[in-house]
Amino acid sequence: MSVLWVTGAGSGMGRAAAVAAAAGRRVALSGRREELLTETAAMIEQAGGEAMVLPLDARSPDAIADARARIRSRWGGVDGLVLSAGLNTPRRSWGDQSMTELEAVIATNLTSVARMVDAVLPDLRERRGGQVVVVSSYSAWRFSPYAGVAYSASKSALASICQTLNAQEAAHGIRACHLCPGDVDSDFLELRPVVPDPEARAVMLTPEDVGRAVLFVLDSPPHVRIDELVISPVSQI
Repeated sequence: MSVLWVTGAGSGMGRAAAVAAAAGRRVALSGRREELLTETAAMIEQAGGEAMVLPLDARSPDAIADARARIRSRWGGVDGLVLSAGLNTPRRSWGDQSMTELEAVIATNLTSVARMVDAVLPDLRERRGGQVVVVSSYSAWRFSPYAGVAYSASKSALASICQTLNAQEAAHGIRACHLCPGDVDSDFLELRPVVPDPEARAVMLTPEDVGRAVLFVLDSPPHVRIDELVISPVSQI
């Protein structure tokens, strides 16, 4: 049975992706809030999958290594990875940003993605294939002036993460998709300088829209690589 590891699985797009992919899969769930991961696990089991809750901060190399060891011990390794953990800050301009917050955003959005990929590559190579889906941002595909210095820089760099994976690991059957969602109605909106009102949220994507896109990538045949996928609401500017 396929083994999928999802970060940011406690809410939003990560949860939606995990649940969308649940049927017929074993899904390892990571994030910082164990109680929310437990809720996601129940949803996966209701959808016909098997779940393992692995709380962690993806910025911690030791936590990642421990979680991977637990997956290998129980399920024998990973053949799919969905990286949805993300962070932003309301202070987004050169005029008001905090360098401490900038470093935290980059560590979460970029460095932790590289750490997760590096951790599972031995499994993917051993299995002679696998799919990595990096949940990035519309702002990584088209410049968005209000996304913020740290967020824009870190998300844009994810394109290079995916491109180098595809260039260097194709011989092992490994594929990476740079998934760039536009505005999504999720808790992440609470990190905006001005939180959108219900009317604005009503025309955004839902996490489930993104979950379906992730499933499309995961279910693509092994000879198909979806290098980049942009999904946006009709209202996206």
